[in-house]
Amino acid sequence: MHEGRSFFARMRVDTRPFRHRDFRNLWIGQGISMIGGEIGTVAIPYQVYTLTHSTALVGLLGLASLIPLLVVPLIGGAIADALDRRTVLLRTETGMVVVTTLFLVNSLLPHPRVWALFVLQSLAVAIFSLGRPAMSSLTPRLVPEEEYAAASALSSVYSSLAAVGGPAVGGVLIAAAGVPWTFGVDLVTYAASFVVIWRLPKMPPVGDVDRPSLKSIVDGFRFLKGNQPLIGIFAVDTSAMVFGMPSALFPAIALHQLHGDAATVGYLYSAPYAGALAGSLFSGWTSRVRRMGLAVTIAACAWGAAIAGFGFTTSLWPALFFLALAGGADFYSAVLRGTMLMRATPANLLGRLQGIEFAQVASAPSLGDLEAGVLASLTSLRFSIVSGGVLCIAGCAAASLLLPKFLKYEARVEPAG
Repeated sequence: MHEGRSFFARMRVDTRPFRHRDFRNLWIGQGISMIGGEIGTVAIPYQVYTLTHSTALVGLLGLASLIPLLVVPLIGGAIADALDRRTVLLRTETGMVVVTTLFLVNSLLPHPRVWALFVLQSLAVAIFSLGRPAMSSLTPRLVPEEEYAAASALSSVYSSLAAVGGPAVGGVLIAAAGVPWTFGVDLVTYAASFVVIWRLPKMPPVGDVDRPSLKSIVDGFRFLKGNQPLIGIFAVDTSAMVFGMPSALFPAIALHQLHGDAATVGYLYSAPYAGALAGSLFSGWTSRVRRMGLAVTIAACAWGAAIAGFGFTTSLWPALFFLALAGGADFYSAVLRGTMLMRATPANLLGRLQGIEFAQVASAPSLGDLEAGVLASLTSLRFSIVSGGVLCIAGCAAASLLLPKFLKYEARVEPAG
């Protein structure tokens, strides 16, 4: 009985970072703001479709986000390293408040402008991407090194919860009160994030850092050259997302393979986040992983195997089960990759590397949607999904063989207190 309690104590989420006031306050503020953001985000594609009745225009919203996602995080990383990160975040949060206010104003017009939704969507993604490297690189300033993995896992708790619950709440709110209310709720929740960031201590640059410029951005990429542990985490995640990300096929799978309806589509999109949320509650072991490169590879291969299993399903509950397993595996991969990135990157380069990582993480699923869609049109839904899962495993194995220092990367691990 004692051994059983000890096992579950080691597995449950590690809450040590909550002992640090600034991390705890930031966690609460970001959690409230992110849930509000997910609620508001539902309204944008909904408005585009109800105003135009065009699924093609709804799809083009993704294109409006793609260029900012690819370019702006690189600039944001250089800014995060060169300036006070608290100041950067206060400015980007202010920008998000302005853009959300404009979304609200547009929704209150007698005839909301469709072009405005596209412009504001691009602006919102650009501003968020500009501040994301600064936010992601706060962790080493807020918690000690041995708590990096725990801090990443705790941050994923609210992001997964927001991804699961936010769209559902947004849909109910639109149905009950209308689109403007969703933007209004989103706007109000920014107050929590803004106040918490305002109360953070100043976080000036560490060491000798160049002003934000093309050269400083290139310096971030130059640091990657020959750095097998960091190249490995990018290669493994790219393989997982490009080959094993079939989300573009969810509508077709729901209607034709699972014989469901629109609600089924929503369940498929939510299932991976539900799995990630469940995984975050049993993430204590991630703080004690020594062979992090090996663990990242295993987690990414588990994602691929679960996606392949999903491809064989013909009914809803097994499909949701495999997608939840995939989401849990992806969560563990993300926590371990983030921890490796923070441990293996000097403080004066962390913002730029976080920017590169965010650009890769944000763009790879779009390539995955393209790969899955094209292959499904040439073969079948099942072949596209199953082969993608298998290719994900093969890609992760190849990355590990070609990058032995990544596979052998070891972290200094201190026992949880």
